[in-house]
Amino acid sequence: MAASPRPPIVAVMGHIDHGKSSLLDYIRKANVTAGEAGGITQHVSAYEALHEHEGAVRKITFLDTPGHEAFRALRARGAAVADVAILVVAADEGVKPQTLEALASIQEAKTPFVVALTKIDKNGADAERAKSSLLENGVYLEGLGGDIPYAGVSSKSGVGVPELLDLVLLTADLAELSADADAPASGFVLESTQDPKQGLSATLIVKDGTLSSGSFVVAGGAYAPVRFIENFAGKRVDAALPSAPARISGFSILPPAGTPFSSAKSRKDAEALATAFNAEAKKEQAANVETNDSITTLALVIKADVTGSIEAIKHELAKITHERAAIRIIQTGIGAVGEADVKTAQASGGVVIGFSVSVDAAARDVAERSGVLIETFTIIYELKERVEALLIERTPKINVETVTGEAKLLKVFSATSTKKVVGAKHVSGTLALNALVKILRQDEEIGRGKIVNLQQARADVSEIKVEGDFGMQIETKAEVQGGDVVAAFRTDIA
Repeated sequence: MAASPRPPIVAVMGHIDHGKSSLLDYIRKANVTAGEAGGITQHVSAYEALHEHEGAVRKITFLDTPGHEAFRALRARGAAVADVAILVVAADEGVKPQTLEALASIQEAKTPFVVALTKIDKNGADAERAKSSLLENGVYLEGLGGDIPYAGVSSKSGVGVPELLDLVLLTADLAELSADADAPASGFVLESTQDPKQGLSATLIVKDGTLSSGSFVVAGGAYAPVRFIENFAGKRVDAALPSAPARISGFSILPPAGTPFSSAKSRKDAEALATAFNAEAKKEQAANVETNDSITTLALVIKADVTGSIEAIKHELAKITHERAAIRIIQTGIGAVGEADVKTAQASGGVVIGFSVSVDAAARDVAERSGVLIETFTIIYELKERVEALLIERTPKINVETVTGEAKLLKVFSATSTKKVVGAKHVSGTLALNALVKILRQDEEIGRGKIVNLQQARADVSEIKVEGDFGMQIETKAEVQGGDVVAAFRTDIA
């Protein structure tokens, strides 16, 4: 069968406090049929809505990309999966750092977008100022020197929302979106989690083909039999058509959010594809491992509520840098911290990190007996700060030498095996009485010593820190000569 038009997949993106969730809530209530709306939870990651456009009722799939800064990776994936993005900008605040971050994700994915100026009915709203802030950041709106569509909306009254959805559909129509409903299903994993009743589950977005019961799904190294499909409202359906969200359970392992998926006809085919992927991934991982005995590693076992949290945690931990230490994530998983997690951490001398999950009693017992640390968090930034502190705690201290001043030797007046009296010229910094020094010749260290006397203008002084000549007595065994450099230094523990 030839390709036919498919509904647009729309990512709603923007600053956490700019009314993104309120806009989605209004669209949910006003544009989802009553029979479906009852099954939608507040935290649904994707849903379908209907909108009448130019005399025809059209379907739109919305993706709710998280607004918190730590979930930048999820927003970036949302833009990549989406056909159209809605950039939400509050009329009372204009462009904020998270707005620019969302914009960068949209532009990087080359996703066409429209702007929703939200909160137009709020006291202090200034749509013109908000537009100006967009222009200042390179977003050129229609009628203001550019071609980016925009609409002012109120999520309370619904004013402007129909016009916004019209713009979304017009933008999508320009892209001429199409799919072959008879083709094998393919798309992306939007989110995955461990369901207490259904096991390892994932929400998929079908980009092409039709996902049908009785087939198999392969996403990276994970696969699952499609025993049943749940739509966005939690209802079981026989098939998921192009652009539809579909929830599948029974995965062999949790597929990472953002992983492309494809369908397979048999379990044998699905297992072969997943096995091949895992083998290749292990090769790449082995190739990327670099051993460095001077680097201290902090091994982590991370358990979280959903894969999106795992991704966000990895993103935050990647920001932690240390010259002599590194974080090594040896295992991640979804669900409560269990006994096996503690044993895995124990084997590598690591720590178990839990995010928005509980800790099994058996896991606590094993941790206490084996001395494994378990830390749990509900805020990612607190998790990051604690891991950073643990990394520093476990890094062996070393002495760090810092040069405080330098002088160039002009003449050696007298020399014994242990003491040298020299004339020198100040070069930089401060050379203090009793300071330790390194003696350099052509940038190579030839010895070390200590300043035991300093004289300037025939008077004893405690330090030299201004330009000019001076006399100096050094305790050193090095055979110094004119032209050598004396570098005073201090030693700090780091």
